[in-house]
Amino acid sequence: MNILFIGDIIGKPGRRAVRELLPALVNEHSIDLVIANCENAAAGFGITRDIIEELYASHIDILTSGNHVWDKKEALEFISDYETLLRPANYPAAVPGHGSVLYPTPGGDYVGVLNLAGRIFMQPIDCPFVKAQEEIARLRARTKVIIVDIHAEATSEKKALGWYLDGQVSAVLGTHTHVQTADDEILPGGTAYLSDAGMTGPFDSVIGIKKETIIEKFLTQIPNKFDVAKKDIRLQGAVLDIDPASGRARAIERISVKLNE
Repeated sequence: MNILFIGDIIGKPGRRAVRELLPALVNEHSIDLVIANCENAAAGFGITRDIIEELYASHIDILTSGNHVWDKKEALEFISDYETLLRPANYPAAVPGHGSVLYPTPGGDYVGVLNLAGRIFMQPIDCPFVKAQEEIARLRARTKVIIVDIHAEATSEKKALGWYLDGQVSAVLGTHTHVQTADDEILPGGTAYLSDAGMTGPFDSVIGIKKETIIEKFLTQIPNKFDVAKKDIRLQGAVLDIDPASGRARAIERISVKLNE
C-alpha cells in the first residue's frame, strides 16, 4: 500500500501546487491514499468550507490540521460535517470535529489516520501521548495501518512520540514548522518516522509568508499583516510503502517537487 502525505498547504499557491502536481505524483508512485495538512490553506491561516471542497476536488482523501484550524471562526460551524477533515484528537472533548478516521482504500483495506497536537511551545491541551493510546486501541480493532500526524513545534516531542508509538502505528509524521527535515527512517518496530513533512506553497518566503514582512517584524517587533508569498512554489511531503497485513512500514521517501511557473 502506497500512501502520500503532503506537508502543510499554504494559501492559494499551496492549493495550486496540489491541483497541478498531485496527479503526476499519484501516477508515479501508484498512490492508494492521499493525506494532507490543510490548516494554513486559507490565505495562510485557517480553513473555509469552499477551500475544503476545493482540496477534496483535487483528490485529497483525508485532511489533517492543527492549532491554526480555528483561525477562521466559520470552521467551528462546518468542521463536524466532514468525517475526513480532522482536528487534533487531544483537544478537549467538547471541541467540535473528529480527531481520527478509518478510511477504505480502493484495494479494500482500511487505513486509520490520527491527528495530534504537541504541547511544547504550544497550547496546553490534553496529553498527546495518552490520547494516542486511546485512539490507537480503537483504530487497531479495524486495521493495522495507522498514520499519525503530530502537529508540533518541538522536534524532541515529535521524536519522543515516534519512539513511544514504534511498533503500534505505521507512521508518525510531523507537521507545523513548514521546514522539511532530513531524518526520515524506519524505526526498529516498523514505524516510519519524519520530524516534519515540510511545506506545500511558496518558498521565496519565510515559512510561506512574504519575507520582507517577517524581516520587518523581527527588526521592529511591531505587529504587521502577514500575507502569503507567491514565488518558487513547491509540494513537499513523504511517500510511504506500508504492508497492509502487518501495518509495518517498508519504506519512507521524502519528496519535494517544484511547480513550473
